[in-house]
Parts: sequence; C-alpha cells; structure tokens
Amino acid sequence: MKRRSSRTRRSRSRNAALSVSAAALLASVPLLSGCSTDAHPGAAAVVGEQRISLSEVQSQVETVRDAQRELPEADDLIARSNTLTRETVAFLVRMEVVEQAAAEQGVEVTRRDVQQARQQAEASVGGAEELRQSALVPAQGMPLAGEQIDMVLRSNLLISGIAEAIGAGADPEGQMRVTRLLTDTAEEIGVDINPRYGEWDAQAFSLTENELPWLRVTEDTAA
Repeated sequence: MKRRSSRTRRSRSRNAALSVSAAALLASVPLLSGCSTDAHPGAAAVVGEQRISLSEVQSQVETVRDAQRELPEADDLIARSNTLTRETVAFLVRMEVVEQAAAEQGVEVTRRDVQQARQQAEASVGGAEELRQSALVPAQGMPLAGEQIDMVLRSNLLISGIAEAIGAGADPEGQMRVTRLLTDTAEEIGVDINPRYGEWDAQAFSLTENELPWLRVTEDTAA
C-alpha cells in the first residue's frame, strides 16, 4: 500500500487482522432480473460512474450460497441470511466508495499487499480454513466467501492508507474523520440504488429499506 508520492508503507498491517463480518464496512437464490432504474437499466447500483450490475450481485450471492450449502448447518445459515442479496448490494457499494475515496487521496494497494494481509489474517485465526469458516459463519454481519474475503482485506488496507493520508489516528476521533471522508465521498460522487434494494443513506453509509413494502427485497421476492 502506498501513496503516489512514494510515502513508506508503515501502515500496511494496521488493519491486517480481518474483521470478516464485513462491517467497516445476506433458500436458494433466484435469478435477478428487471426492475432497474430508468437511467441505469440492468444495474443494481451506480456509484459515481461505476456500474454494479445485477449479474455481478448474483454472482457474489451464489458464491456465498454455494459455500453455505457445503456445511452441515446449511439450511439454518441460509434461513438466517435471507436478505443476502440486498446486503451484497450494500457491500459492493461500500467497497466502491472506499476505492474512489482512496484514489482521491492517492492511496494504492497492490495485489502483494493483499496477499500479505491474507497471510497475516490466516495466521491470526489459526489457518486458511479457519479464516474461510469465520468469514462464512460470522458472529455478526453478512457471510463472506471466495474473493469477498480479499475484497474486505483490500478495503481495510485502503482505509488504513486513507487514515494515514489525512493524518487520522486509530483513536475514535481519527476513525470519525475517516468515516466523514467516506460519507462525503459517497455524497459527492453520488450513489444511485435500484429501488428494489432500498435507498442509500449517505450519512449512515448504508442501505435503508424502501418504505414501500412491495419494493423490499428478500430472496423470496428477488426473482
């Protein structure tokens, strides 16, 4: 992880221990189709100029569901994460906001940085399989599988780099400064959500449920 001004990477491992609940920054999955905004047909969301497609959301959801189905408690896990589709949209939006905020601050994270963070995260929980299990069955938050784990690691490193770039410490005040920067970035670039998934609350940095009940999405109604 580095600044384009060649700043040293002293914060590379600052957030290396992965919080796999994917805070920072969920039954079988039916196909997603239709119901996009008129301005962005086929999109689950648009973040600035970046389009998050329905097919990308579906792929992410299926990755988690496939991993869950391999576990003995599959039925319970799937039932407990029945809003995975909407949570995945929120997850992808947050990841993209972090990417764009980092770019504005000149923060870069390489594939090697992510690989090293992955190794540190695995070591911190007892191994690669333990990391996958803790991500898939988190104490709180949405389950993660496959590339989503590396996406969270990358996001953590970017956030750490953003904090360094703006001189924010690890204390609550510093964390609030980073949060304000992310919410300001989301507001500045614009986040357009397909109404079937809810509405973007820039200050909460999250999706809120649409007030119209027929537009609320669970996986039973996502087809």
